[in-house]
Amino acid sequence: MSDQVLIQFRADRKLKQDVTELYESLGMDLPTALRMFMSMSRMKRGIPFEVTVPENAEITPQEDGRTEFREAFERLRADAADLPEMTLDEINAEIAAARAERKNRKEQQG
Repeated sequence: MSDQVLIQFRADRKLKQDVTELYESLGMDLPTALRMFMSMSRMKRGIPFEVTVPENAEITPQEDGRTEFREAFERLRADAADLPEMTLDEINAEIAAARAERKNRKEQQG
């Protein structure tokens, strides 16, 4: 058995009740569903589903503080959409080149 930790967080009572009933109808309990979410997040290396705001969504005052963040996130997503897919070898080559460049700069400075 792996080393386990307790994770606690606050959630809206009605939300917890609704998702507990949903997951039970799927044959699992809430902790199992949350572990599945965490495992998929690790596997996908991010949120395991697309996070979007519908075009016609109305932003409430409490969400308004997040508008700037959402706009920046959408700009980054749009910029990333234009980037070509890279293989793991290409990514590793870019990392190696960046490290070599940084090493050369340090050697020139010191």
